[in-house]
Amino acid sequence: MRVLAALSGGVDSAVAAARAVDAGHDVVGVHMALSRSRAQHRNGSRGCCSIEDAGDARRAADVLGIPYYVWDLSEEFEETVVADFLDEYAAGRTPNPCVRCNEHIKFSALLDRGIALGFDAVATGHYARIAEVPDGVGGPRRELHRAADPEKDQSYVLAVMGPERLARSLFPLGDVPSKAEVRAEAAARGLSVSAKPDSYDICFVADGDTQGFLRSHLGSRPGEVVDADGRVLGGHDGAYAYTVGQRKGLGLTRPAADGRPRYVLEVRPQANQVVVGPAELLSVDELTADQTVWLADEVAAGEWTDVEVQVRAHGAPVAARVRRVAGAGPADDGAGNGSVEGAGDGAGDGTGDGSGGGAGGQGPEGGRLDVRLATPLRGIAPGQSVVAYAGTRVLGQATISGARRGQARPEHRPSTSTATDRSADV
Repeated sequence: MRVLAALSGGVDSAVAAARAVDAGHDVVGVHMALSRSRAQHRNGSRGCCSIEDAGDARRAADVLGIPYYVWDLSEEFEETVVADFLDEYAAGRTPNPCVRCNEHIKFSALLDRGIALGFDAVATGHYARIAEVPDGVGGPRRELHRAADPEKDQSYVLAVMGPERLARSLFPLGDVPSKAEVRAEAAARGLSVSAKPDSYDICFVADGDTQGFLRSHLGSRPGEVVDADGRVLGGHDGAYAYTVGQRKGLGLTRPAADGRPRYVLEVRPQANQVVVGPAELLSVDELTADQTVWLADEVAAGEWTDVEVQVRAHGAPVAARVRRVAGAGPADDGAGNGSVEGAGDGAGDGTGDGSGGGAGGQGPEGGRLDVRLATPLRGIAPGQSVVAYAGTRVLGQATISGARRGQARPEHRPSTSTATDRSADV
């Protein structure tokens, strides 16, 4: 099989490419140049796809003895990932650029170019597993599963890829028990990136100052900080700098009557207001999401299904019940109104946690996903991805558009354990 190996310049992608070579594939390495500034440098563990990373990727390809190319995808990256990031914050939502990058760049622009050039699949260093399970109809069914190493599992940010892209993807590191083993393997292979620090945070905000990045692009937009009753408590210089659940940096001029801390409950971009309130208004147990990407065709639309859901890249899964409504727009049953009513965890700092959804992905039907949580969650913001799991298997994902507290009908409450068939767990 002809395989295009995405070489980021890090240890994971280098070992993934090496394993693809070991598997007997005809492998070509490609580094994606995503920054419009060719002089951009990596800042320690921050950032990726820099000029240093391109050099590291080339050296890895040389050690593996595979052809190596640099593809300039900076225009696509700017027009999709960066533009979506800015648009979502300006709209009062919390985006996840990693989800958008996987959707638009790694498994769209890169894969589409590869297919046009005659490649069969793309191999990346993501930590996730693909299982082929007999379905008795048209051959084996491809399923996306959690990685063997739960600390490195990236299935959450890969759920947006959809079944067609999943069919042309390889994740050679999915069965690796730990990152330490990947580094040891890289060292044994003579790869110089074996001890290279992992990248983290947002790759195009290399200095880690997300608020500064937003201010430089969105400018000053003064407005009011209000309570749930509309009373003005202070001011802000841009509602985009706030996220649901934030406690610090609210700029309040009037303390709460009870002396307790207040949190961001909602961002209202049209009114240019930030709504704050007490901790008891934070938890939600009903979510509405749209732009659904569904990977489990056997789970019929319109039926409530017991699952586990995850709302952050490294968040803990919780029991829930979901209902997929194919082709539907926002819910009309009171499950959500496009904003999150009373959510947060008090840990926010105004930059978000990088767990959002954004513009939505390709899927077999799109539509809405209704979610009833067994355990209330805090810190849920519009724009975050909600991913549904059956055991280790990813069923699908959607982008949260609304949430509320405690009005789910009893018959729609999830059981304490998921009832969806887990026989395909790997």
